[in-house]
Amino acid sequence: MFCSFLDSPLSPAMRDAVAHAGYSTPTPIQAQAIGPILEGRDVIGCAQTGTGKTAAFAIPMLERLTRADSPRPRALVLAPTRELALQIAATFDMLGGAQGVRTLVLIGGESMGAQLAGLQKRPDVIVATPGRLADHLERRSLRLGTVRIVVLDEADRMLDMGFAPQVERILQMTPLDRQTLCFSATMPPEVETLVRRHLVRPVRIEVGVSAKPVAKVTQRLYKATPQDKTPLLLKLLREERGRTLVFTRTKHRADRVARVVGAAGHRVTRLHADRSMSQRREALDGFRSGRYRVLIATDIAARGLDVPEIAHVVNFDLPHTAEDYIHRIGRTARAQASGCATSFASPEEHEQLRLIERHLGHPVTRASTVGEQAPRHAARITPAMHAGNNGA
Repeated sequence: MFCSFLDSPLSPAMRDAVAHAGYSTPTPIQAQAIGPILEGRDVIGCAQTGTGKTAAFAIPMLERLTRADSPRPRALVLAPTRELALQIAATFDMLGGAQGVRTLVLIGGESMGAQLAGLQKRPDVIVATPGRLADHLERRSLRLGTVRIVVLDEADRMLDMGFAPQVERILQMTPLDRQTLCFSATMPPEVETLVRRHLVRPVRIEVGVSAKPVAKVTQRLYKATPQDKTPLLLKLLREERGRTLVFTRTKHRADRVARVVGAAGHRVTRLHADRSMSQRREALDGFRSGRYRVLIATDIAARGLDVPEIAHVVNFDLPHTAEDYIHRIGRTARAQASGCATSFASPEEHEQLRLIERHLGHPVTRASTVGEQAPRHAARITPAMHAGNNGA
């Protein structure tokens, strides 16, 4: 471990790249993971969302890739969603571009011809979603025999989305002596099974309690009928300021809520699987730049969405699992910032609320009027609560 990137085992060129990217002090997951990855060890990394997991594997991978030359591609990163894949690739470009490391993204919704042309340029790193990578393997436009490092990012989400068969096939097509890294915010039994089959004596790194929200998220709950949710959201948006991410259960509801929010005069956009890739890019770019203040999204945005200064996450509909709740509210209070997470719960969502609160280890603070701030001490996970849930 190290306390500063200046004290790290990275080369001067890599330290310069890290500094130029704006990294100064390593996060706990970065400080613990970089050393074992540089040594070529297999690694399982678990940490709360928003704690710098992407840089934790990207920095040492790029260091290893710049130390020696070999046939390409030399590294493969698998991600569950297109948005996360694009974000990972942007991190690799930012940290490795000046050193000549070329990264290619292979995701659905984009031109196969352009991707085939990109493969002809022999990229060093491929970042892909399992479905599109499987398409290329089926077409024999890509071989994985030269891959030396494989990363499974948000592996639990990939399995939840039904990608397990593709992931298994992809891993079987890579060399047995590869280095394998598995990073996620949660590590359910299905991922443990995958890890046992494909990782060799991995170093396990756990920072904090991975399936709990970060402490600086203030949580509050409004009991509301389905008919009351939209007026409640509009009142929240009127009375509070800042960038707001709203999660709905379905694509159709996201469209409907976005229309109402837009009609009320708010700068709003939508993000869900029925939108084209260009529309999804425009929505995210506009939300990041501030062109849109409000983003209405399905769980496609629950992971991999790294937008600075999201002041407020609103669960218009409660998610089906406590883990999804953690990932949703983790879109705020990132990089040591603070944020607010508000949930609307209808009587029909009582069971989801019960599961979420059991997972948290305490009730989410009820608020009676819009604009009322929940007591911070009631909504945060305290160190004592961490200790009390370590065996859960």
